Amino acid sequence: MTFVGIDIGTFETKGVLVDANGEVLALARRRHGISTPRPGHVEHHPETDWWADLAAVASELMEHPRARDLQAAAVSAIGPCVVAVGEDLAPLRPAILYGVDTRATEQIEDLTNRLGAAEIFQRCGNPLTSQSAGPKIAWIRDQEPQAWARARWFMTSQTWLVAKLTGAVVMDHATAGYFHPLYDLREARWNLAGCEDVVTSDRLPRLEWTTTIAGTVHERASAETGLPVGTPVIVGTTDAPAEAVAAGVVSEGSLMAMYGSSGYFIRVGSSPITHPDLWSAPYVFQDRYVLAAGTAATGTATRWISDVLGITDDEDSVTFGRLLELAEGSPPGARGVLALPHLSGERTPFQDPDSRAAVVGLGLEHTRSDIARAVLEGAGHAVAEAILTYLRAGVPIDRVVAIGGATRNRIITGTVSTVTGLTQQIADSPGAAYGDAFLAAFAVGAVPDLSAGPGWWSSKGTVEPDAGHAAQLRSDHEAFVALYRTLAPWNTSRRIRVEEALG
Repeated sequence: MTFVGIDIGTFETKGVLVDANGEVLALARRRHGISTPRPGHVEHHPETDWWADLAAVASELMEHPRARDLQAAAVSAIGPCVVAVGEDLAPLRPAILYGVDTRATEQIEDLTNRLGAAEIFQRCGNPLTSQSAGPKIAWIRDQEPQAWARARWFMTSQTWLVAKLTGAVVMDHATAGYFHPLYDLREARWNLAGCEDVVTSDRLPRLEWTTTIAGTVHERASAETGLPVGTPVIVGTTDAPAEAVAAGVVSEGSLMAMYGSSGYFIRVGSSPITHPDLWSAPYVFQDRYVLAAGTAATGTATRWISDVLGITDDEDSVTFGRLLELAEGSPPGARGVLALPHLSGERTPFQDPDSRAAVVGLGLEHTRSDIARAVLEGAGHAVAEAILTYLRAGVPIDRVVAIGGATRNRIITGTVSTVTGLTQQIADSPGAAYGDAFLAAFAVGAVPDLSAGPGWWSSKGTVEPDAGHAAQLRSDHEAFVALYRTLAPWNTSRRIRVEEALG
């Protein structure tokens, strides 16, 4: 028995073919970019960035001899996104991405004022932020009324892909939990009270749990992807829960720290916990919940500084190896240089779409190495601040499992462990696509229960707090937070000036 998992990320699509014991038999990947047509707008083109990647990756995986024994497939993708599509599933505009897209500021304010912050929190377990999908649907209504009126469905990324594969329009509860204020967390259903002018229930997908079989691959999709006609496809989920499953984060008190293009954090529990600085949602398994957090730029910051410093190579591993080598020419603390890596606002705990990046403390004595290290440590400080939000909220963290490409950067992960005081296990996993494959296997009974899952999960080491540099990095962390608070009013006025200039 084999299983296919495919994950569409911010900059890359990755797919794996896995057997019932969790062994990866084949891996395929494709790169894509993002579109930023205006400040605060971050988009993908579903047909070219998502479907074309999925078709290419699936076709490559199906060339493996063991693919003939394919039992099920699963897809995850970045989210929560908003994709407005017609009856024929054709996108009516580019997809609006998750919390890094901050365009819906006015809609967030309007819905909050209309419904009341307390009512929204009672219903959703969350305030409205740039991570909320509901205000982005309202933005389409306000700014692009023709597209809004023509839309048969408002979907998210993997919902659209599963619909392309099977014809079924269905969304998992784990993703719907971020469609605030449209989803009732405790009742696990759509709740559109007070939002009827934003969207009606018949324009939203049917809700199911992640491992439910959505449908089977139809002939047209098979011809484009190579997946056999009749292959079961599960409902699926967004990339972050799939990453958590890939890392083996399924038990109470475990925290996944995803070091991707952005940072995302999932703490698993058996009952819903709500906190105004964190996001509550169902998990991929029924009767399990997550308390989540996110940062806006982790791997994105490393890519940006690599480009700025002129050390980018066609191979990411070469680029990031060069960056790490350059940064290690500067000591911890970067000789007094401090970076705030808010290249597209920031999420937890500030929830500030206006925040922007800064590098301070520069003098004539500083070098490219100091700047490189400051940005990497800044990315670590951002992750650490998100994790510290859990601890300040009184939410216990029993175990931290780190996953994602940026875990290879020991400056970032070392800063996180030293500032938080927490040991991190580094997951030995291909990432979210591997979690998808596990969920597909679980859905058809090849993995009978979660206690049978540990054979799929392994670690390739730990990152411990560095007692020798703890005083320096924790002092820098206090300065990091103070720098954000100092710049926040100026950044808000900057955004207003930019909007006025753009008309």
